[in-house]
Amino acid sequence: MAGLTCARHLHQAGLQVLVLEASERVGGRVKTDIVEGFILDHGFQVLLTAYPEAAAQLDYEALQLHPFYDGALVRFDQRFHRLADPFRHPLDTPGTLISPIGTFTDKLRIAKVRSMVNRGPLSAVFEREEKTTLDVLRHRYQFSENMIDRFFRPFFGGIFFEPSLQASSRMFEFAFRMFSKGQTALPADGIHAIPRQLAEHLPSDTIRLSQRVEAVSAKGVQLASGEIINSEAVVVATDAHHAATLLKASVSTQGYGCTCFYYATDTAPSSDPILMLNGEESGLLNNVAVPSVVAPNYAPEGKALISATVLNPPALSPGSLEARVRRELAEWFGPEVGTWRPLRSYHIPYALPAQHPPFFTGTNNRSRIQKGRYLCGDHTHSGSLHGAMHSGRKAAEALLADLS
Repeated sequence: MAGLTCARHLHQAGLQVLVLEASERVGGRVKTDIVEGFILDHGFQVLLTAYPEAAAQLDYEALQLHPFYDGALVRFDQRFHRLADPFRHPLDTPGTLISPIGTFTDKLRIAKVRSMVNRGPLSAVFEREEKTTLDVLRHRYQFSENMIDRFFRPFFGGIFFEPSLQASSRMFEFAFRMFSKGQTALPADGIHAIPRQLAEHLPSDTIRLSQRVEAVSAKGVQLASGEIINSEAVVVATDAHHAATLLKASVSTQGYGCTCFYYATDTAPSSDPILMLNGEESGLLNNVAVPSVVAPNYAPEGKALISATVLNPPALSPGSLEARVRRELAEWFGPEVGTWRPLRSYHIPYALPAQHPPFFTGTNNRSRIQKGRYLCGDHTHSGSLHGAMHSGRKAAEALLADLS
């Protein structure tokens, strides 16, 4: 996503651009497979429509976005409890206020957070004093431990891929702002429709697939085939690990992973387009969703698609991990889980960069390594589609400034 965004900006500026993609398709971690008519994204992924970079670069109407319900079902004490956004679902507010997820005061404090994170320009969010998310929840916003453990750990832990909530408070406030200003949605044809749309804005001969780069210099690159391609500048738009190797530069490579399981069934366990969270403080599951209820294209007619996500899974064999996940799903939804048919699972060892403070300073926020060599990727800004696209634009701006 970062590389495609960078290439688009450079192409629009009149430069001749070549995108070298190591895999057989563009998009990096933003991938989708079609299996037996089901749309399977590589891990549970969504688009937040309020992302400024996405809104500026993408044609939302062409993506045919389908929104989630603004809220969540939190499983606690062997039951699901609905937490609704009171500004968008006022009729569900009474049930939210009396739910055992947090205190009545906690629910009022959420409105306070919403007000604070939406003040001023977006840049103000990234200029506030940076602490951990857990610290600001406890001390800046004074939420109870019940609310933190039941809601914030599974919800924002699922966003950052680390339930300890050690991610930067700036990232928490940015994400909260995005959720409150826009919708959480799925493209009708899967998450891969997003990079595919970006690629369509580039000339057909701009992208070369299955071209692995082995070495980078200010004069060009060398491919695994031995071919050398000369250029005025090189932008490295890989994950952090490959970027560190190619650029021989200090790049933070710490990240978090997940495993996502997909199941096919005849009857969806929920008829709501809503995310279901594990608020029990035990078990492997972080969240469960039914993408086909959100976006009907995700499953053939008469079928339902279920996704179940485990964060940073334990070192178990794939079969043992799936068996444990299925047992937990049966506790959530009953014996009918035994009829769910496994479709595929995706283990993503590096799903998101770690975003611990101080994340938005120093080497994590640079685009120019040296004149002629540039860097972009979500690990240089924020672990999100917005962060990837923002970093691509910033790399293009740095390159254009040097050339001019």
